[in-house]
Amino acid sequence: MIPLQTVTPITDLGILEGNHIFVKRDDLLPFSFGGNKVRIAQEYFADMKQKGCNCLIGYGNARSNLCRVLANMSKANGIPCHIVTPADDDGERVVTANSTLVHSCGVTLHTCLKQNVRETVEEAMQACAAEGLQYYYIYGDSTGSTNKETPVRAYAKVYHEIAAQAAEMQLSFDTVFLATGTGMTHSGLLAGAAEAGVQQEIVGISVARQAEQEAGVIRNYLDAYFAAHPIAERNDSPVIVTDHYLCGGYGKYDSGISDAIRMAYHKFGMPLDPTYSGKGFHGMLAYLREQKRSGQNILFLHTGGTPLFFDYLSKCHQ
Repeated sequence: MIPLQTVTPITDLGILEGNHIFVKRDDLLPFSFGGNKVRIAQEYFADMKQKGCNCLIGYGNARSNLCRVLANMSKANGIPCHIVTPADDDGERVVTANSTLVHSCGVTLHTCLKQNVRETVEEAMQACAAEGLQYYYIYGDSTGSTNKETPVRAYAKVYHEIAAQAAEMQLSFDTVFLATGTGMTHSGLLAGAAEAGVQQEIVGISVARQAEQEAGVIRNYLDAYFAAHPIAERNDSPVIVTDHYLCGGYGKYDSGISDAIRMAYHKFGMPLDPTYSGKGFHGMLAYLREQKRSGQNILFLHTGGTPLFFDYLSKCHQ
């Protein structure tokens, strides 16, 4: 494994919406444009190594941040990489910065429709086995219902990292906000808080799912994590997810999100994207305003997605 810096800075943005805003800059992780998927991919690769596997199989849209990092990390470590990638609901396959980077890493893509994912995963497994490779599928078996605790490890560790940084800064964070999609990062933060024995308000701005569904996904990840890493007294913080800022669904955005992206770049030099971080940052500010919060220390976890920022810029100038 290539060594990576793991402690990312917490920057002070000053007062926004009447609260003191800080940002945990995981977009600055020094590999493959950074982001939360770098930390999650590291956990998958460590697990793969521990299990004696020498080939990785991933799943996701080829333009996703996770697929970009998995492809890049496989290439950097000399490991064959297969990606099972479904088409969009309309059958399209949009070319983006991420998908271009995935292709550049020489991965083997197994394309499918969303209703044929399981069969395509099994075909990829069979192809790897036929080459004599010991494959590692990031989601466990072909149903994708196992190996849930592995990605949660990443942000359980980050919660402890944040706590140590807050102690050095001689402050505490009243609320942590993040854009929540797969639920891996959100569940990791909650797991870390439970391990630390503290109640921490962590608010997920959903970027794809309805709040109730997303909260259920997060609880499933938490249960899987603590089944593998039991603690004496588990007292989870509440799972808080809001879907009030979905803006019509995954990848969709409005002028409010665009304004937040523009403000963050012009005022702080901080890139955000409309799918994840920009939607999360806009949602956080709107949430604080609507909840009439004031005078609090607020931490926003910047989960990265920098290539999507440049995709967004190219669309703005078309």
